[in-house]
Amino acid sequence: MTYSDGVDKTVPELKLRMEDSEKGDYVKLRGGSDEEEQGSSAESSGCSLGSVWFWVKLIALVACVGVLAFVIIKWVAPFLIEKELIPFINWVRSTFSIPVLGLLLFASVALFPSILLPSSPSMWMAGLTFGYGKGFLLILSAASIGVTLPFLIGHLFLYKMQEWLKQYPKKAAILRAAGEGTWFHQFQAVALIRVSPFPYMIYNYCALATGVHYGPYILGSLVGMVPEIFVSIYTGIMLRTLAVASDKRHTLSVVEIVVNVLGFCVTASATIVCTVYAKKKLSAMQLDEVETA
Repeated sequence: MTYSDGVDKTVPELKLRMEDSEKGDYVKLRGGSDEEEQGSSAESSGCSLGSVWFWVKLIALVACVGVLAFVIIKWVAPFLIEKELIPFINWVRSTFSIPVLGLLLFASVALFPSILLPSSPSMWMAGLTFGYGKGFLLILSAASIGVTLPFLIGHLFLYKMQEWLKQYPKKAAILRAAGEGTWFHQFQAVALIRVSPFPYMIYNYCALATGVHYGPYILGSLVGMVPEIFVSIYTGIMLRTLAVASDKRHTLSVVEIVVNVLGFCVTASATIVCTVYAKKKLSAMQLDEVETA
């Protein structure tokens, strides 16, 4: 039905439908066309299919990780452990005492990030030697120095870092987001950067150029590094378990293999979930930064 007063206007068609139910008849008044209803139903079905496909991919990913872990623990790891790891562990134990080894691991975790060297092998060794409790305290205390030294050294290259960030505005938007807002906003952004796959050794030197304060920087760094620390400690403990089993010349039982595989899957899944979440949050921060720029 149309009305013309200079400009044609179309009134949406209203359809009256009589439907029966067990409790009696009722009237259903609806607007719009059949094509619109079919489009909305197709959209909802597409969303449900997308959700199902997401869970299918997640289950397939976990299954692949489990199979890979089983193969590594059952065949690959024993060979490498017998030829490389056991001789190295025996050499370390015969050369260094426990206090000296702890001091060396502390120094490597604290100093390696400043010279752009990875400290993960030292974290593995800390987990292998000291376990969860002492290993966590050793790594966390050393990491606090490891992220502080580049932050202080960054004063010498502050102008160059700022110029470098200007050359890559889109990539630098994530880093600039950590230097803006309130204390808690900076803490949250730094923690997300540490959890995300962003190269942490580069951020150590670029952090000062973004204007982030030292308080949220150090606390956010330590909180964001907790997942990586636990993964490293677990890796060291698992290597020690496999080394002991290989050194005593007996294979792992089915129960031990299942426990190690499940532990590996849980650790890997937790790491993946934290990384994906951090990446999404950082993308949102980057989008906000670009829009406001």
